[in-house]
Amino acid sequence: METRTLGRTGRDVSVVGLGTWQLGADWGDVTREDAIAVLDAAVDAGVTFFDTADVYGDGRSEQLIGEYLRARPDLDVFVATKMGRRAEQDPAHFTMDSFREWTDRSRANLGVETLDLVQLHCPPTAVFADDRVFDDLDTLVADGVMAAYGVSVETVDEALTAIARPGVASVQIILNAFRLKPLDEVLPAAREAGVGIIARVPLASGLLSGRYTEQTTFAADDHRTYNRNGEAFDAGETFSGVDFATGVAAAREFAALVPDGVHPAQAAIAWILAQDGVTAAIPGARSVTQARSNAAAATVPVSEKLDRAVHELYDRELREAVHPRW
Repeated sequence: METRTLGRTGRDVSVVGLGTWQLGADWGDVTREDAIAVLDAAVDAGVTFFDTADVYGDGRSEQLIGEYLRARPDLDVFVATKMGRRAEQDPAHFTMDSFREWTDRSRANLGVETLDLVQLHCPPTAVFADDRVFDDLDTLVADGVMAAYGVSVETVDEALTAIARPGVASVQIILNAFRLKPLDEVLPAAREAGVGIIARVPLASGLLSGRYTEQTTFAADDHRTYNRNGEAFDAGETFSGVDFATGVAAAREFAALVPDGVHPAQAAIAWILAQDGVTAAIPGARSVTQARSNAAAATVPVSEKLDRAVHELYDRELREAVHPRW
């Protein structure tokens, strides 16, 4: 699989990574055996980049990845984790003592001395402007606790603030065919600064797979049920902030644009990878079949016709509701 350098980490990662929120069983039950099988299928398909967080399954996702990699010491897999969402979202909690506590827990979960990349996990906006926070992160790099740090953001403005920080290695942001705003300023700024861009929620919580109808329901413990309107966390995290019925209709249109023999989800991931400045996309997978299919998106060509159609669909059906918010 093609690799690209992940910004200021200096490390090369596969352009299709594996998002592992679902392995924490936060999208419905996932057994240990199924989780290991998904990790194995992704690696076999060329994936060298796992993205996790301390809050996914309250550490279960990190623990499963740590177990998997310890059993396969010859693998060269880059693991990005995140911290900050296990605490109340108050800027006052983002202190050196908290950072050491959170990273020590992740190091134990993953079974490593030095974390490859630690990302602030969509912290309160005020955190991005706090020099002390980034001084503390620099100290943790110098101490060998982490090799690099980045941020995961909700908004374009947060991304631009982070990119201006000299120590920020990467920015993780929602970017998909239903969320185009990062194309305007974030990707150009990241290219100029040498900051990596990790595209998260690449399938708009599954909408862009084309599998859902207006009647589709999800498990009670799936965020697509309990956070549909932002009841638990930012509404933009679920279906990229798109109204479900609108998203289903737009996904149906998107699927009709996809060439024969290509799954809509593969086309959606490939479209992201074709955007100048993107390092990697991190779709999740709950099955071996999904993991393999997502990885295969790295070889799917994207035509100018498809790119134009994505922009036209967004402008017509989604821009007014999504673009001003994030």
